[in-house]
Amino acid sequence: MIVSNLNSHNLTIQSLTLRCRPKGGNDKMKKTIHGDEYMTVIALLRELRKAAGFTQVQLADILGQTQSLYSKYERGEVRLDIIQLRTILLEFGVTLPDFAEQLEAKIKKKR
Repeated sequence: MIVSNLNSHNLTIQSLTLRCRPKGGNDKMKKTIHGDEYMTVIALLRELRKAAGFTQVQLADILGQTQSLYSKYERGEVRLDIIQLRTILLEFGVTLPDFAEQLEAKIKKKR
């Protein structure tokens, strides 16, 4: 809360605490970088890269990255954001919706 008196040069700012998670720490969304579903994401990414005929070195060069960094994506050491994923997929000729559809099918098979 900010309190200001128009007739003075004083401005008072009271502190405010925001809760980051539900009371009791019962998190519904857990970190997923090492979860089964994320491993399915990177396995599918690797499968699509190979099907498109790219090596990691070739793809990294196209993306302007090092092979080492790209390898970390496929090993799950560095997490891809949605824009990075889309950029990579487009090099394979795959759209994000097509990837999501393939991913959902693979996840459902595992259940």
